[in-house]
Amino acid sequence: MLVLAKAAMAVMLSFVISTVCGLILVPLFRKLKMGQSVSKTLEKHLKKEGTPTMGGFIFVITVILSLIMLYIKGSIEISYHLIILVFVFLAYACLGFVDDFLKVKFKNNAGLPIVTKFLIEMAIALVFFYLYRMSGGDSVVTFSFLGISINLGWGFGIFIFLMLVGTTNAVNISDGLDGLCGGLSAIAFVAYGIIAWNCTWLEGYQEIAIFSFLLVGGLLGFLLFNSHPARIFMGDLGSLSLGGALATIAILTKHEVSLLLIGGIFVIETLSSLIQIIAIRKFNKKVFKKAPLHHHFEELGWVEPDIVKLFWTIGFLLSMLAVTYGVWL
Repeated sequence: MLVLAKAAMAVMLSFVISTVCGLILVPLFRKLKMGQSVSKTLEKHLKKEGTPTMGGFIFVITVILSLIMLYIKGSIEISYHLIILVFVFLAYACLGFVDDFLKVKFKNNAGLPIVTKFLIEMAIALVFFYLYRMSGGDSVVTFSFLGISINLGWGFGIFIFLMLVGTTNAVNISDGLDGLCGGLSAIAFVAYGIIAWNCTWLEGYQEIAIFSFLLVGGLLGFLLFNSHPARIFMGDLGSLSLGGALATIAILTKHEVSLLLIGGIFVIETLSSLIQIIAIRKFNKKVFKKAPLHHHFEELGWVEPDIVKLFWTIGFLLSMLAVTYGVWL
């Protein structure tokens, strides 16, 4: 019951702070004209032109403030693994901020050059790998359902890089409808919060679980302003930080493969974009009316809230399946 009480406290605390942050930041960002440019190829979304972006500030600030408050109160300890998690979370938030800032400043969707982004992501992965090895972390990836463990050695650094880049971009791709990415991320962090709390062998496992539930509360508060019709968008600041945190928790808890289920919708969205690109470039044909998949449903005549509810439901079922296997079976 104590675990449940701590989780509930973390969610409630961060929800309240997130709501207050939203009430302050949303009108402030609108006043500062921090509007997002909408791609002209998305005709149904042109009415959203000018909606403030960088909404990720709401839950990033919330999580950091909550951690500080809980630490001062003596409710959590600063563990080495928590430091790694917070570093990746903030590093990707900073990367996303720069990307969003450039888009707002030049009023387009270009942002940072791809090569620059790639190099920064590689640097974050290298620091992560160094800190992880310093903490005594091994380089083994386990496929428990197959009963196989593979020691990647220094190749684990490449694995970390691929996990970070793949997850952050998958979450970013899914940030295309009001409330979609925020809701899916909240569900994913509930799942990893439960998993982390059962990794009693991991130093600082409770703090990682609490971090997850703080993000859940922060995202729920953010959704008050981001659900349809959105008053603010998450931006790359939000989606990249969420993707980085998800990948980091998966790696630290040794549940990397579970991310394929917990982030199942993110994977499907990414695959739909990849399939569409290959089909157009190689065969000059479209598999989907528009990619990623949520835009395909829009072209079929579905309204945003119905698409979001469908994806949330599937995401929840996949996450609970991963939790059932990862914690119980």
